Amino acid sequence: MPVLTRLVPSPVFVEIRPGALDALGGILADQRLSASGRIAVAISNGSGSVLRARLEPALPGADWYSVADGSLDSAVQLADDIRSGVHGGLYDTIVALGGGKIIDAAKYAAARLGLPLVSVPTNLAHDGICSPVSTLDNDAGRGSYGVPGPIGIVIDLDVVRAAPPRFVAAGIGDIVSNISACADWELSHAETGEPVDGLAVAMARSAGENLLRHPGNLQDRGFLTALAEALVLSGIAMNIAGSTRPSSGACHEISHALDVLYPKRSAQHGEQVGLGAAFASFLRGEHELTGLIVERLAYHGLPVTAAQIGFTEAEFTEAVHYAPNTRPGRFTILEHLDLSPSAIRDAYADYVQAVNS
Repeated sequence: MPVLTRLVPSPVFVEIRPGALDALGGILADQRLSASGRIAVAISNGSGSVLRARLEPALPGADWYSVADGSLDSAVQLADDIRSGVHGGLYDTIVALGGGKIIDAAKYAAARLGLPLVSVPTNLAHDGICSPVSTLDNDAGRGSYGVPGPIGIVIDLDVVRAAPPRFVAAGIGDIVSNISACADWELSHAETGEPVDGLAVAMARSAGENLLRHPGNLQDRGFLTALAEALVLSGIAMNIAGSTRPSSGACHEISHALDVLYPKRSAQHGEQVGLGAAFASFLRGEHELTGLIVERLAYHGLPVTAAQIGFTEAEFTEAVHYAPNTRPGRFTILEHLDLSPSAIRDAYADYVQAVNS
């Protein structure tokens, strides 16, 4: 009998609207996720305290856990704290309230404890708000760990709009990079025979194309809604594919290389992958697409050259050359061209000239 359909792993609910944060308790109850209100809330040591003061009266059954940083050690500590907490780990769900580091640590902790996780981002810096991956700092630098995706997403557009603009704009770079990542996946299919999941590509690329051509800005509610929805779709695309392939190609390899080689100088993840996507598109000879990406990134104040994020031409060249080492076995335009450092330097010089022309 032919398979006529398939189950698509996705959040049970997605709430994207102004004021959603103040309705969090009601949302969890309505979704039958936590009628008792017994939840563990993971927050940062900084801005999380402000949100705790705002939400605590409406969540009387919640226990609050501070997360030091976005490291593997902090994620493990969070799991241990929740397990040995007031209720002995007997919670209905974990709520991750904060930026990407808090959400990634909480996703990992939830996986260790076998609890569902609700993602409540306070900015839109990257697609980790819905992805089945936790990116955490470790002794070797930074690692990606497979985890179950969030069971629910709650995004308060008022909270997001109040976040530092740089942390919101970075999400644009992460989503636009989907277009380059999908092109790399299709290149791998053509050159190596790697299977491509068409549904995951359609979802990830559509999210990127929508942001690439959206006329709004960071103060526009419609644009923020589109960005939030695109980040959710990108995460679901990775769930469908069972890997980060629809959202991570040469663009992310370059970003990971910058993180490894210059850990104290790396910029926002979304800023780096946006630049990586523009350069990777240029390497593929997609000059019209490169122009569109560069124009849209610049429109939102995102970097389009290495110098704009504090790297020299030589440093960026070194990162691009090192980039394939960050994802062994992944085939992108970088592995396909296998450029020498001098060829990368020349290609980047041509890219900069095209950007400035």
